[in-house]
Amino acid sequence: MRIALDAMGGDNAPQATVEGAYLYQKDTNKRNSIILVGNQDVLKAECIKHSDPDINNISIKNATQFIEMNESPTDALKKKQDSSMLVGIKMHKADEADAFVSAGNTGAQMAASLLNLGRIKGVNRPAIGSFIPSEKGMVFVIDVGANVDCKPLNLFQFGTMGRIFVDHIFDKHDLKIGLLNIGEEEKKGNELSIASYQLMKNQCQGFVGNIEGRDILRGKVDIVVCDGFVGNIVLKFAESIMGVLTKSIKKNLGSNLFINLGALLVKPAFSELRRNYDYEEYGGVPLLGVNGISIICHGSSSGKAIKNAIFVAEQMRLKKVNEHIADSFLKSEESKQ
Repeated sequence: MRIALDAMGGDNAPQATVEGAYLYQKDTNKRNSIILVGNQDVLKAECIKHSDPDINNISIKNATQFIEMNESPTDALKKKQDSSMLVGIKMHKADEADAFVSAGNTGAQMAASLLNLGRIKGVNRPAIGSFIPSEKGMVFVIDVGANVDCKPLNLFQFGTMGRIFVDHIFDKHDLKIGLLNIGEEEKKGNELSIASYQLMKNQCQGFVGNIEGRDILRGKVDIVVCDGFVGNIVLKFAESIMGVLTKSIKKNLGSNLFINLGALLVKPAFSELRRNYDYEEYGGVPLLGVNGISIICHGSSSGKAIKNAIFVAEQMRLKKVNEHIADSFLKSEESKQ
């Protein structure tokens, strides 16, 4: 398998991206080829820092430009045809790579993926999800920003694609899907929520009804469905929780000997909590619904996160997630006839 990595994308590139590629190869005994896409001189210098005679299967595809994190996606894609992101996605389109991974500009990646890879047959709009911690583990929220305005069909498809992704990549079955709303009642919410409820109730496997915002952290469902406007707000709020808790705990330590002794006792448990809820453990998530594998990583991804994102790309291919999505919507259409 050949995986193209946008080595210039992200706040910590190229150090973190190159490190992630080497970590992946070491952990997998070089079972797949990683193609670092970006400025070849910069990447060669970075690779020297990780020189290891046992590591091969890492190559470089030169790209003279890269897209900044704060650039307008539309302008960047027009003006930077030789950007590491666009070159990598086009390699995937041309079958020169089996998947693409980037921690770069998310808007640009979504636009470039849709324009170059197209959509899976039957998919109305691609969507991106994210994992959020709950009392019972991680909850997958979809959509978290790709689609600000949605129709009932979109929300139904988001739920279906999210279920297929989590089911096949993480081997979690009998998943519960909830529609994010302001109340649990069937007739609650705006027109979109009410219409979406009826469609999902009749066609969405695993749908259990409406859930409220508080139910996300309680882990009432495994997959939360919402439009990208609401989902992005939920995601950004959730990302701040662990940081606030950490600062609050540190602020209250040090004033009392007994408090410090107690802190030492709970430190292992707190470290485990942070590990379980760390986005780096999940690496990245695919833009679900595009006719290819485009993995979107957090902008501040470390080498560890990049490594795990490459794992996700590999599993997307091996588990044939896109094929399962296409098959699901084909069967849905056939059932209506």
